This record gives sequence, structure tokens and C-alpha cells, in this order.
Amino acid sequence: MASVALTGQLLARYAKVLKQINRHMCATQIPPGDIRTFISENTEIVGEKSLTPEIQLRLFTPRCRFWNERPELWPLSEPYWAIYWPGGQALSRYLLDNPAVCRNKKVLDLGSGCGASAIAAKLCGAAHVVANDIDTVAAIATHMNCELNGLEPLACVTHNMIASEPEAFDLILLGDMFYDEDLAGCLHRWLDRCIKTYRTQVLIGDPGRAQFEGHSIRRLLHQLAQFELPESVREENYGLSHSSVWCYRSEL
Repeated sequence: MASVALTGQLLARYAKVLKQINRHMCATQIPPGDIRTFISENTEIVGEKSLTPEIQLRLFTPRCRFWNERPELWPLSEPYWAIYWPGGQALSRYLLDNPAVCRNKKVLDLGSGCGASAIAAKLCGAAHVVANDIDTVAAIATHMNCELNGLEPLACVTHNMIASEPEAFDLILLGDMFYDEDLAGCLHRWLDRCIKTYRTQVLIGDPGRAQFEGHSIRRLLHQLAQFELPESVREENYGLSHSSVWCYRSEL
């Protein structure tokens, strides 16, 4: 999925300001049809300059209005769904290169964002794919991205699955989820339960962020692949040059 995304600095600016302002609109109060229109008018379809040029997505680019617009005018929650993160790019690339990993399986894309990894899994023949993101806008964006790639809308759920009982998924995908220490700890415990209960396979995509590299989970991971990031993706992610895919092993 080709994407020129918001820079890390710009995204941080959005997140900081958006948490401070009292917005008069929120995603749950806007009709889904209006959100679709908003996404169509404020994103660009891109399909180049990423690790997966065969997947198209609606993303933020410098040509989009809110790239340089005052952040207080943004009416929705933080637009993480409008960025193709490097961990997700590596994970999606790995699936497309190794379709047997998810063929005929029940797959969960946890923290799915724009839905790229979920879309990659479906394109590779997964029997059933669930995209999970707590942002309802991300679910709508994922459905729109499915349409761009000739797929029927995937199942999207917006409750916090990390806080729920594990379900019988064959494969769980996590791209760029280890960006916060507390979240990483919760993920570690929940994934371990999934593996012990259902022997679920877990694949993680991450470009080597400090929170990931320094977490105890790293000793439970086996690296499956490493990809060199395109130059534009490096520039947008503090110069990170590579992104890897890891296989999670529980503490059994």
C-alpha cells in the first residue's frame, strides 16, 4: 500500500492539541455516511512508495487539507488510521510474500488502523478476517480501503479486545502496537493467554522502536523477515531504516 503519511512530528502535534481542545463533534455522533464523505474529501488514494504497492489505501498526504490545517479544526479523533505505519507495512509485505501463513485461517488484525494487514490476509486467502480498532472511524476507513482493493467489507469490531476473553483465532497480527510500555505489557499478557488457550500463531511487525526493543517480550520472539523501508517512509518515521516481522512464542 503506497503511502506518504503524516510525519511523526506532525502526528505528535495533532495528538497533543487534539487531547486539549473541547471538540464539538465526535465520531460516534456523526452518521457513517458523513464520515465516509469526510474521509473521501480529506484523504488521497495512494498505492506507491511503500512496501506493498499492490494495495491501495486512503491516507493523508501533503496534498490533503489537514496536512497543514490548524489541528483544532479536525473534527474526529486522532487520525492514526490515515497513516501506513512501518510495522504494518512489513507485516503486510510478509503476508503477501508468504500467503500460506494465513490461507484458509481465521485471522485477527489487532489495532488494525487503515486495515492494510487485514486486507493483505484476505487477499492471501484467509477464510475469515476480523479487523479490530477502538476508533470507529478506522472501521469505516477499512471498509473503504476494502472497496479500493476489490474486497467485500471485512468484519470490523471496535471494542477493546485486549480486555476481553481470547477467541479462537488461528493467527493474530499486530503492526506498530508496541509504542507504549503499559500497552505492551497488556498485550504481552493477553497474547500469552491466546496462545495457551488456542495455540494461536502471533506475528508482530515493528521497525525497532525503543519500547519494543527494550520490552521483555523480545526474548520470546523469533525474527522471520526484515525489510528495508522506502526513503519516503524513512523520512516520515524519524529515520528508521528497516522494519521486521517477528513470530511470538509463549512462555509455555
